[in-house]
Amino acid sequence: MPLETSSRIVMELTERGYNADREAITLIAGTDDPHATIEAVVEHVPADTLCITSDHIRATIESDPSVSTGSDRSRNTPNREGSPVETKGSEKSDTEREESGSTPGSEPTSGPASTSEPESSPQPKSESQPEPRADPDTSDRPASVDRQSLEVANDMTGHSTGTGEYADFVRTFRDRYERLSKILRGRVNHRPASAIAEMPGGSDAAMIGLVNDVRSTRSGHWLVELEDTTGTFPALIMKDKGIADVVDEILLDECIAVDGTLADDAGILFADAVHFPDVPRTFQPSYADRHVQAALISDVHVGSQEFMRDAWESFADWLHTEDASAVEYLLLAGDMVEGVGVYPDQDEELDIVDIYEQYERFSEHLKSVPGDLEIVMIPGNHDAVRLAEPQPAFDEELRDLMSAHDSRIVSNPAAVTVEGVSVLMYHGVSLDEVIAELPADKASYDDPHKAMYHLLKKRHVAPQFGGHTRVAPEERDHLVIEDVPEVFHTGHVHKLGWGKYHNVLAVNSGCWQEQTDFQKSVNIDPDCGFAPILDLDTLDMTVRKFA
Repeated sequence: MPLETSSRIVMELTERGYNADREAITLIAGTDDPHATIEAVVEHVPADTLCITSDHIRATIESDPSVSTGSDRSRNTPNREGSPVETKGSEKSDTEREESGSTPGSEPTSGPASTSEPESSPQPKSESQPEPRADPDTSDRPASVDRQSLEVANDMTGHSTGTGEYADFVRTFRDRYERLSKILRGRVNHRPASAIAEMPGGSDAAMIGLVNDVRSTRSGHWLVELEDTTGTFPALIMKDKGIADVVDEILLDECIAVDGTLADDAGILFADAVHFPDVPRTFQPSYADRHVQAALISDVHVGSQEFMRDAWESFADWLHTEDASAVEYLLLAGDMVEGVGVYPDQDEELDIVDIYEQYERFSEHLKSVPGDLEIVMIPGNHDAVRLAEPQPAFDEELRDLMSAHDSRIVSNPAAVTVEGVSVLMYHGVSLDEVIAELPADKASYDDPHKAMYHLLKKRHVAPQFGGHTRVAPEERDHLVIEDVPEVFHTGHVHKLGWGKYHNVLAVNSGCWQEQTDFQKSVNIDPDCGFAPILDLDTLDMTVRKFA
């Protein structure tokens, strides 16, 4: 088979165990015989080489007379009929978006961001070795990799301190309280619980604390018990107060502030206002100083019978085209593989039953994306790490299986600064809890970004302890959102949704797995084969569909 297209060159190199940067692919495609060039390059590169670079190609061309370049090869006319469906827009506020899209095979259309239910197309049910793909757009793809800038913060991998003892949990919640109360202290005149208990009745008072209990009274009012490092104190939210509307947003163990007036007997605080740590409304995001993009994806689920191999290969092919020339980063928010024993009867839906083989296959698929992409990955609840959050990154054995692309594999959650833009990556297990606890008009699976808004409002990615989300005790609560990010990126719920909350872009990126029998049983209708593409210089986003 001739190797005149990027996808075929990538597949040929992948089958030989190599990745390659985009300029290397372009140089190979420009030779008279790309297949012979690959043979020569493989002979010339050092034995420990994992990624073929443009320097390797040039050195081979100079040293091997059998490799020559042609001057009349045309590769710069993109085939628009193969372009993925695109919707594009910039969120200006928290208002809902109107749907705008295009049909396969048409010119991409631009319009407001959409969170309506996307179309889906059936994909092959089994996961087998990658096969040669249809020709994608091909063009020269020089990338300004010398200007790439990426930093990772809050990576707790290798720094876990918890032993599971009671004292560890006390330290975790004390750290949570101290850091979130600092945010709230500028908004209320805080007094500790022990001091409020000594104040005379009728005094104005305010307290910052973790929510110890929320319950309704016989009269329909709400009693919220707050706890700080000195003790507990109750606050009563009257049902006829305007702030009663936020009571159904309060979760146990989150940090809030309440101010109001003490009862005559000073035994309870009548609340006039409830304050969340929240993102300041004056928050102004930072931007990259050049035009560069990042692809935000999650929930690939290699190893499942429902893994969408064709959609992934279309995505990888597109990354080698001129349309994707600005995409220099790939941020993957967990669940690279399907895992084993995650839910009942999962083994009946597995195409690969061995967890290590699942990661080996994922690594093979990852080789098909350009070798000069900077990739950051965090684990999810299907990955081979502990379930309790924060989740450390993979162990060395799994890292070795995915070493070909030199990906940055960090903990869940992690704060990644890309070209000056802070992206908070979190897999998103706590979204199940937020959606279950809050009213449907405030959080739902159909609009996962709305549930994300509440995590930003609470400045914590998993505020409620003891429920669906497992939390590991550490000296530091790594789940606190201490610094406001420009972008909040999650996955887990297999739904596509995005929007702006106080100038923070919240994105849930869908999945690459068609509906499983288990998902049918719990009424999850996934949004599959989408890749949100973020302009880091404007924070505008385009969503491309590959299914």
